[in-house]
Amino acid sequence: MDLEIKGKIALVTAASKGLGRASAEELSQAGCRVAICARTTAQVEATAREISAASGHEVLAFSADMSKEADINRLLDEVRGKLGDPEILVINAGGPPAGNYDNTPIEEYPKAIELTLMSGVRLTHGCLPAMRKAGWGRIVMISSISVKQPLPFLLLSNMARAGLTGFMKTVASEIAASGVTVNAVLPGSHLTDRIRSTAEKRAADEGRPLEDILAETASHIPMRRIGEPRELAALVAFLASGRSSFITGTSTVVDGGAYAGLM
Repeated sequence: MDLEIKGKIALVTAASKGLGRASAEELSQAGCRVAICARTTAQVEATAREISAASGHEVLAFSADMSKEADINRLLDEVRGKLGDPEILVINAGGPPAGNYDNTPIEEYPKAIELTLMSGVRLTHGCLPAMRKAGWGRIVMISSISVKQPLPFLLLSNMARAGLTGFMKTVASEIAASGVTVNAVLPGSHLTDRIRSTAEKRAADEGRPLEDILAETASHIPMRRIGEPRELAALVAFLASGRSSFITGTSTVVDGGAYAGLM
């Protein structure tokens, strides 16, 4: 399938590994001019080289921390200077620390909001005006199944991602006639460092082997396995494409059938 985005400028945040990296790989394979960022310069530069070697298209690397407003502003300025205004924006950020009500200090709440909610708000504010002016744009937010079904031990993430979903849905409706679409993808359990670190915390808290936690996670998925990042990234690329022009304001679950609700 031709995604009709060859040559488009795409920015994917928090993309040195996991779901962000997989999304950048898909967009680069589709012929996009891709910019990626992460907090660690050496790691994101290595990732950019690897993606570029696989796709045959240039991928530019930038360093930025999604929890810092100044970093986001600098990132957008640098991407514009090297490539131009992003036409595709994939919003991703590492989640806040795992924990429940009893072991989450109240000072962690504002940090979670800055990282997981406000990063998406700031990136949207930074990229949307140029998209609206051009009459074309795609914003895809990598969120979580937790916005439909809150997850145990992820109190901060459950809270902040729900807020980002409200922002996404409202903005999508307000700008729907502009040619810019805004959607979210909701991963369940995928084999990322985030899933592993959450499992490790649970294992430590409960005094159980890590392997048991991972096996338990897989057992609750109808497909009886944890997903691969590329399986989510394929949807990200479609929603970022020209073929998805009548889809906006959606939150689509990619979780092997684990979500139990009807809607």
